[in-house]
Amino acid sequence: MDCEGVSLFVSFRNSAFHSDSPMDFDELDCSLNGSCDLHEAVTVETRTHHHSMKPVVNIVIVMHRMMKSYKQPSEFGRHELHTFIMENVLEERIISSAKAARRYTKSQVVQYSVCDQYQKTLIWSSGDLRLKAATLKGGNMHQKVQFNLCTYISPSSSRPDSQPVCLGISNTSLYLACSRKDSSTLPKLELREIDDPLNTIEANDPMEYDHLLFYRKESGVANNTFESVKFPGWFISTTFEDFEEVEVCQESVNHINTFRLNV
Repeated sequence: MDCEGVSLFVSFRNSAFHSDSPMDFDELDCSLNGSCDLHEAVTVETRTHHHSMKPVVNIVIVMHRMMKSYKQPSEFGRHELHTFIMENVLEERIISSAKAARRYTKSQVVQYSVCDQYQKTLIWSSGDLRLKAATLKGGNMHQKVQFNLCTYISPSSSRPDSQPVCLGISNTSLYLACSRKDSSTLPKLELREIDDPLNTIEANDPMEYDHLLFYRKESGVANNTFESVKFPGWFISTTFEDFEEVEVCQESVNHINTFRLNV
């Protein structure tokens, strides 16, 4: 069946498709001119010529194949952009949280006296800023120090087997602190006067309250060690001699770093 032929001018702007010459289809001598824009509508312009209907059918087949081969463009759509932003905001919050200072919160206070594993008791004289350890007898028991042992909790603690604590002398504002003057000196144990209630302590606190924290680790039958939180590897220690100062040392056979707590 013959009829007036149809030439289709197909316009796809900004596309990979572009042609100004007849395509290689059987009996297809109509003219195609234009470019394909995957984001724009298809514009078809017809001109009448005396041809058969077969070229028109071929054009429809070409258009159908082109639409089937269409792929999602690489540019972000609204949904992709929203997802990208939210993922980066979430990542930033996680990084910020990870960098936040570790916080210790006071949980309870219990009163104890402390002696080392050789039964030397920690003693203190009013006005002195150092503790000593001695074997007490009879009339010397009044020199025994009562400590307020304040326990702390920290969700981000790296030592799940230990309890962060502060040791303060009862009825005073004095606390044991592990400190050093600068990076060229060794840590020392001292008594520091603190007026703050110490309900929370943050790592790297500008007031150096984190120097007051020790990791209490219990082992065996009521044996305790007290390791500095600020200076890991340094423990509250005594010597084997009576009336020597209590200090902080790294683990050594020349010092005693195991203690018992007596209510």
